Amino acid sequence: MTYQSMTDVAHNVLTKKKKGLEFNKLWSEVSDTLGFDTTVQQRKIAQFYTELMLDTRFASLADNKWDLRSRHLYNEIHVEVEEIDDEDFDDEFADGEDEEDTKRDFSDDDY
Repeated sequence: MTYQSMTDVAHNVLTKKKKGLEFNKLWSEVSDTLGFDTTVQQRKIAQFYTELMLDTRFASLADNKWDLRSRHLYNEIHVEVEEIDDEDFDDEFADGEDEEDTKRDFSDDDY
């Protein structure tokens, strides 16, 4: 029996499906294939998500779906930095306070 990583199993699942899957469905298929019980599923789900994010074979799509990166154009899976809404950051410091002003200086006497 050969060992397969969670991402290798996910790759095989997505290859067979020919389309992207929602994360929970993908995780269910991966964990079932690897024979994880409920306890192991709960313990490994975060690790699986992290490994998907770091593995360049996969692409995170809208609506929490995952697919193989090779099936999508660059523009479909990359977001331009200008499109990121920094409104929340602006609101946080809207009172004129600088981020540097909110930091506390610690001296040796504080410890």
